[in-house]
Amino acid sequence: MPHAHNTSDHSARKPEETNAYLVGGGIASLAAAVHLIQDAHVPASQIHILESGPVPGGSMDGAGTAEKGYVLRGGRMLNFSYLCTYELLKKVPSLTDPKKSVKQEIDEFNAVPENKTNAHARLVAKGEKGPEILNVKHMGLNTQEREGLLRVVAESEKSLGTKRIDECFTKEFFETKFWYMWDTMFAFEPWHSAVEFRRYLHRFIHEFPRINTLAGVDRTPYNQYDSIILPIKTYLEAQGVEFHYDLDTKVNSVSFAPASTITVIEIHYVSKGGATGIIHVQPHDLVLITLGSMTACSSLGTNTTPPAPQPDLETRAKDGSWGLWASLANPVINPHFSHFGNPANFYTRGPESAWQSFTVTLKNPEFFQKIEGWSGNKAGTGALTTFKDSEWLMSIVVPHQPHFLNQSEGTQVFWGYGLFPFKNGNFVNKPMAECSGEEILKELLGHLNFPEHPTLENAITIPCMLPYITSQFLTRKYEDRPKVIPHGSTNLGLLGQFVEIPQDTVFTVEYSVRAAQMAVKELMGLGKEMKIPDIYKGEHNVKVLVDALRKLMS
Repeated sequence: MPHAHNTSDHSARKPEETNAYLVGGGIASLAAAVHLIQDAHVPASQIHILESGPVPGGSMDGAGTAEKGYVLRGGRMLNFSYLCTYELLKKVPSLTDPKKSVKQEIDEFNAVPENKTNAHARLVAKGEKGPEILNVKHMGLNTQEREGLLRVVAESEKSLGTKRIDECFTKEFFETKFWYMWDTMFAFEPWHSAVEFRRYLHRFIHEFPRINTLAGVDRTPYNQYDSIILPIKTYLEAQGVEFHYDLDTKVNSVSFAPASTITVIEIHYVSKGGATGIIHVQPHDLVLITLGSMTACSSLGTNTTPPAPQPDLETRAKDGSWGLWASLANPVINPHFSHFGNPANFYTRGPESAWQSFTVTLKNPEFFQKIEGWSGNKAGTGALTTFKDSEWLMSIVVPHQPHFLNQSEGTQVFWGYGLFPFKNGNFVNKPMAECSGEEILKELLGHLNFPEHPTLENAITIPCMLPYITSQFLTRKYEDRPKVIPHGSTNLGLLGQFVEIPQDTVFTVEYSVRAAQMAVKELMGLGKEMKIPDIYKGEHNVKVLVDALRKLMS
């Protein structure tokens, strides 16, 4: 009886008989596909990736041309502690040299002395004569603030519960150098979850001593779409994985077998023309669904127009991956709803989870020459520069050039973001959310005290409003996030930023990759054949702990 599988029976799955349906085309699904081929030996032609967007990659995107401007909705930092991600990248051949892995390519890039990150202008204040680069060797914390940090670190997640970060500290804490560096490095807001903040303090304790230089950050040779997603996609296509994307398969629900176990038997989708379709799933097949999306409902502006204003997000959330998750957690249509968390906690709080990014394409070298001279950092070595007195709390990253594989000669690209897009700017008297790209660049030039010309007329700045970008940081109850393998599941795994992986940190590539590895290992019954690296715990290393405490006391 096929429906009598239980969670402990995953060892019975035969790779040659297994079809794997991966719903969502982000890094989680792509990682799962690589591990299904290499660790579980599922034939690549039996792996199907269903994605309603125009290309795979999910939130790790990057596209554009010199004529129309390049776009990166987000940027992410890699770190030696991303053990699962680096394990994955060892398995994928580089695009430029098939004898090398993507991991080797990244290692070689970061080993070049000129590419090493060492920020000389991490925090910038508004000085009397213009921008002032702050000395950030010290954290700027007083005794009470240090004690507050240590208290949060020591407290249990259960006792912190649904507390916000600003319920654990005084107002002054949010004006310390430590907070400005920490919150812009990871994109925390004062109203975000104290539990997530605590996890970051534990997980990234090894970054404390170099929070001011960001020397622990690994960079990719190009943007992460070109350096990570494209090689994985190219590898999977060459192996024979079946990709369905560009709106021909928008999955809106799944059906379960009428049994006490969770066994998916149908995947329901809508095609581009509006026709509905069903994929029949056998009990020995696998279904892996990416829940939610941090870049859903994002809207792009242009150099001359702001991003479209956000409609009522509560109604929009029924779209795409949020809509699919909402259907899984709906008691009316899913008898197993209680195992699927509470998506509404994350998609109905747009003002708490939104911020705005922007990508600048330059056709004149003056800005780069000026920023390199002013900051003392060559492009690609400065990581993040934060303007702490900016009403938008604006930060920029000036990467190594070229930043895109197809980047035209004579162009430069950089990226930035503002954590407070609904406040009026310091130089442009309106909210960032209502600004055109040109106005955002004007605001930045004002903070730097750089002349507007010739930069403005030689730049294309594309703003991007991201209503859900930090939704995974929102305060939550423990049960709001479902497990990677729901209790009683025989063939369904859940992936992405909204599943629960104890002790690991959301808003990292690592979280998505780890969830994919957990799902493949468990559902394919791989046991000892597939080893998933333990979560890196720097606090178990005495030297790391001593160095972190020394920095904290500075």
